[in-house]
Amino acid sequence: MAPISGAHFIIFPFMSQGHTIPLLYLGRLLRQRSIAVTIFTTAGNSPLIRAILQDTDIKLVELLFPKEIDSVPPGVENTDKLPSMASFLPFAIATKNMQHDFEEAIQNLQPVSCLISDMFFGWTQQSAAKFGIPRLVFSGMGIFSTTMCQILSIDRPHAGTVSPDSPFFIPDFPQLKLTRNDFDPPFCDIEPTGVWVDFMVEQVLAMAKSHGLVVNSFYELESSYVDYWNHKIGPKAWCVGPLCLAKPPSIAAVEKPLYMKWLDGKSAKGVPVLFVSFGTQAEISEEQLHEIAKGLEKSQVSFLWVLRSKGVEYLQGVENRGLIVKEWVDQMEILQHKAVKGFLSHCGWNSVMESLSANVPILTFPMMAEQHLNARLVAEEIGVGLRIIPSNGSVRGFVAAEEVEKMVKELMEGVKCKAVQRKVEDIRDTACAATEEGGSSWRTLNFLIDDVCRKRLSQSYSRSPKNEEFLGRQDLRSINSI
Repeated sequence: MAPISGAHFIIFPFMSQGHTIPLLYLGRLLRQRSIAVTIFTTAGNSPLIRAILQDTDIKLVELLFPKEIDSVPPGVENTDKLPSMASFLPFAIATKNMQHDFEEAIQNLQPVSCLISDMFFGWTQQSAAKFGIPRLVFSGMGIFSTTMCQILSIDRPHAGTVSPDSPFFIPDFPQLKLTRNDFDPPFCDIEPTGVWVDFMVEQVLAMAKSHGLVVNSFYELESSYVDYWNHKIGPKAWCVGPLCLAKPPSIAAVEKPLYMKWLDGKSAKGVPVLFVSFGTQAEISEEQLHEIAKGLEKSQVSFLWVLRSKGVEYLQGVENRGLIVKEWVDQMEILQHKAVKGFLSHCGWNSVMESLSANVPILTFPMMAEQHLNARLVAEEIGVGLRIIPSNGSVRGFVAAEEVEKMVKELMEGVKCKAVQRKVEDIRDTACAATEEGGSSWRTLNFLIDDVCRKRLSQSYSRSPKNEEFLGRQDLRSINSI
C-alpha cells in the first residue's frame, strides 16, 4: 500500500500495562507504514512508554491525571499500582475528567486522521465526534470473548439457568456450551445491576457508535467469531495481531538477569521448564498460593514463577525445584527461551497471544474478567492448552494441589502434551504468517488505514440487525463486561 500523505493517528491507551503495551506495538506498525503517530498518556505512565518507544519518532502527549479519586492512593496513575481491584472502577470513571484537556490537545494536533482509544475510554467517542474524527476501539480482548459477552447481553441464552454452573447453549454456535460462571460478577447474574453495569453500558454504547474495533488477534485463530461479529453485531472488527510480534528484538544487557541465567542452565542440562505467571491484577489468597506451590513442588517439574502478589513472602520450599522472581520481567523473552515448554497462566489475552506466538502450550488457571472465556477458547475450541478445574467442579473455586500437580505433569509430559504441542506449532506458524507482508493481519491493517484515511467515513459503519437491536433496547442492564 502506498504511504498516505499527511495521515496522523492518535492512540490513547488505558493506564494499565496489559492495555498499553499492545497499542505501543500497534504504533510501531503504523510508523512502518509512514503514518504519523501520537500517543496520549499521563506523566506517571510516560517513562515506561518513552523507554519502549525510544528508538522511534512517535510523539508523546502528557495529560494531567485526575486527583483525589476515592479509594485510589495519591500519585497512582496505573492500575498495576492500585491497592486492590476494588479501586479499579473509581480509577476508570475518573478518567472522564481528562476530556477537556484531551480535546484541547487534539485541537493543537489537527489534522488528525483517526483516534484509537481504549474500550474504557468511552467518553473519547464524544471527543472524536466533535472533531469529525473516526474512533476505533481497542478492548484488549479476543473476538471470541467479545462476541460471547455481546450475545449474552442481547440474546440472553442464560436466562433460564437455575444455577451459575448450569450449562447453556449459544445461539448460532451449537457446539458451544457455557455457564454463567464463565462471565465475571455482576454480569453473570440473570439481571445484573450496579455501578459496574452502568459503567459498562456507557462503554458498550460508545463502542456501538464508533467506526470499528481493533482486535489483537489474527483472523485464522477466531475466523468464525470474526465473521459472526462483522455480519451480525458490529461495528467492524479489524484483526491486526498478534501485536506482540511487532516487539523489537531486546537489546543485549551488559549482564543477563538472574532468571535468564537460570533458564540457560536448565537448557544446558536439557531440563524443560514451566513458566508460571498470573498477571499483575489478580488477587490470589494466601491459601491458594500455598496450594499452587505445593502442587508445583509435587509435580517434580522445574518452574520459573513470576509472583508479585501479596503472600509471596510466605511461600516456602518451592526453591528446591523452581525459581520465584519478584521483579518485573520481559515475559515475551521468557516464553521465547528454548528451555520453556509450558505456561501456567491466568489466560489474560496478551499472555495467550504471547504464548502462542512463542510456540508454548498453555495450562489455564483463569481468575477474573474474560479469562474464563479465554480458557474455554484455548483448551476446548482450538486445543492449544489444557485446563485446571477447581475442587468443586465449577470453573470457579479453590484449586487443590493435587489438581495442579496432575495437570502440570499432563501438560509437560503426559499423553495429551504431544497433540497439544503439534496444535500450538501450527498456530504459531499461522500467527507469524498473518503478520508478515501479505498475511491476513498485515493486509487488514492496510485496509484499516485506507478506510479511515482515504474514505473518511467518520460516521458510517454499517449497523447490523443485532447492533440495531442493542442500540434500541430499553433494558440495558444485561450488558455484559467487555
